[in-house]
Amino acid sequence: MRSLHRPAVVALSIVIVACATEAAPPGDVDTARILAADSEPGNWLSHGRTYGEQRFSPLASIGTGNVGELGLAWTYETQTARGASATPLVVDGVMYVTSAWSYVYALDAATGAELWTYDPGVDRSVGAKACCDVVNRGVAVYEGKVFVGVIDGRLVALDAADGSVVWETVTVDQSEPYTITGAPRVANGLVYIGNGGAEFGVRGYVSAYDATSGALEWRFYTVPGNPADGPDGAASDPIMAEAAATWSGTWWDNGGGGTVWDAIVYDPDFDQVIIGVGNGSPWNHQIRSPEGGDNWFLSSIVALDARTGAYRWHYQTTPGDTWDFTATQPIVLTELTIDGAERPVAMQMPKNGFFYVIDRETGELISGTPVVPMFPTEATPPGFPLSWAYAIDEGTGRPVENPEARYRDGTAVVRPGAFGAHNWHPMSYSPETGLVYIPVQELALDYTTDPAFQAMSRHWNTGVAFAPFPEDAPTRQAVIGGATGYLAAWDPVEGREVWRVERAGAWNGGTLATAGGLVFQGTVDGLFQAVDATSGAVLWEHDNRAPTLSGPMTYEVDGEQYVTVLAGTGSAFFLIAGALAPETGAPMNGRVHTFKLGASAPVPPVDVEREPTPMPPTVTASAEQLQTAGLLYGRFCGVCHGVGAVSGGALADLRSSEALQSASEWQEMVLGGERTRRGMTAFEGDLTPEAVELIRAYVARQAALAYEAERGGG
Repeated sequence: MRSLHRPAVVALSIVIVACATEAAPPGDVDTARILAADSEPGNWLSHGRTYGEQRFSPLASIGTGNVGELGLAWTYETQTARGASATPLVVDGVMYVTSAWSYVYALDAATGAELWTYDPGVDRSVGAKACCDVVNRGVAVYEGKVFVGVIDGRLVALDAADGSVVWETVTVDQSEPYTITGAPRVANGLVYIGNGGAEFGVRGYVSAYDATSGALEWRFYTVPGNPADGPDGAASDPIMAEAAATWSGTWWDNGGGGTVWDAIVYDPDFDQVIIGVGNGSPWNHQIRSPEGGDNWFLSSIVALDARTGAYRWHYQTTPGDTWDFTATQPIVLTELTIDGAERPVAMQMPKNGFFYVIDRETGELISGTPVVPMFPTEATPPGFPLSWAYAIDEGTGRPVENPEARYRDGTAVVRPGAFGAHNWHPMSYSPETGLVYIPVQELALDYTTDPAFQAMSRHWNTGVAFAPFPEDAPTRQAVIGGATGYLAAWDPVEGREVWRVERAGAWNGGTLATAGGLVFQGTVDGLFQAVDATSGAVLWEHDNRAPTLSGPMTYEVDGEQYVTVLAGTGSAFFLIAGALAPETGAPMNGRVHTFKLGASAPVPPVDVEREPTPMPPTVTASAEQLQTAGLLYGRFCGVCHGVGAVSGGALADLRSSEALQSASEWQEMVLGGERTRRGMTAFEGDLTPEAVELIRAYVARQAALAYEAERGGG
């Protein structure tokens, strides 16, 4: 095996914060230099270090024999709270990293000293459009510029020396609920960027912009539009008629979805861009495409000509997706020896739980193997949720599905659920061990068709009715305990797990593999660990005192190797699944934690004490009304404030809100837009005052359960 290695206009705007130290330019980073990244392993020049995005570093000064001497060298606190999801870049001694709300920071990579910061000046009301927190996964550096996708849909080029704006362009219709959370990629003078928003009803696409001017060069739509509108004048036009034949009904009324919110990989061997495409809008296939159909290119891996955007090939991981099984999870490029022949491959484990190896020249499926337990309907163990499929047909490349999992007749409890068996957290591949290191999780979801579904602007439109969180303590604990996570070492040739490290909960961090024989990973409960890449033995750990979920990276300055990872509370898990998240205490700003051998800097203190739930008000409601209230809460509130009103700490816990005590204050908060500037949309026109009071009754009931439990009442 060997690693992949072959040799557009705009308004200037927003806030630059100049600092005492001025950064040096990041050298002459161009396509040739990124292609030759292995010749300068001390830098981390692109999102996954190389164009192949293997997240493997040739640095070996820190290895299995001395990793126990690793200590904290420095910590940098960002200016924003919420999710900390970025992988930093390091170019010639300067680190470029982002935080929530698309802030950018340039730091001295050896000391953590701030060189400059950039605040894109995002209107906080945009946060209501972000399905899964206002995170940002990083920047691209190219020809003296730093490129960042901003949560409000802009693509901005900054001067790498001082953070001033060189150009910016709006990549989306900002009147629609589009967002950007992913990192741009750059190659051959083009900047590639996608977007998010499928839950809200947008139509996805990926775009390429001129790195010098910011001019749009090409765009590829991932779902067909309204046939009455005619061609888009886009690179996708020649394939759209064929794609439209796989859809039915009037899918365009709800956008269609298919957003490219993360995986974009440049493949220099074939001068193509390989993208991962997300879920449909709405999720529910029978609503989105009522007469069936595979719905190209949802939940697909798609290859496009890198210079023109022309369609090359695609493989659909979940035809007719109805479970939110995105294929936007990280894609890794390499060569594997399979049946005695070397094959150029793309590897991915998307949400659906299978690991795919695909020939990246032709798009042919080489293998698709379940990583998490998958069972036929008749073989499902008692009490185990349904699997959506249990095998991939070798002849057709299609999944062998469990029909009952499609919840056509009402409800199905399916594992993996919408959080996926693997989500955005980066996986890594070591060409030395031949193993892929994957953050795996097993969480089920109760999918129930929403019989009264009507699309609404500004809100999630899934076509799925989210059931209220169970009220009795034993059932709650069973739900929480059923969510598990682990780090898996996967052999992509043999299609088997080699070892695993169990984790305290689901939703653990991305991975980094190194030539020192190590794999680094953070955990949801705040640990940062190094394990033996061959055996999985835990060799070192550090308590970051905050969830550590981003992709770690490593670099070298003046001959000394460093390892860096971001920590902070946030992301979809901490918004939606607060009941499953660890206690995090007060919200904290994200932090960059950087380690080196022999260092011993103290970890900054963190307030981990959560205030007890105050005595809730008495809000009279019948059991039937509370059931209705729970469904209303799930539709309008749960995706931000947590299932069962249990917050994960990224946003306010409504059970402790002062507004809960007053019906009038609650009405003003929910309907009046009193907190729009803090990212909470006004629900006037979507909810009646009576419905809002029902939701207050539901939250008060959840607060009462917490209040009683905290005082030993069950």
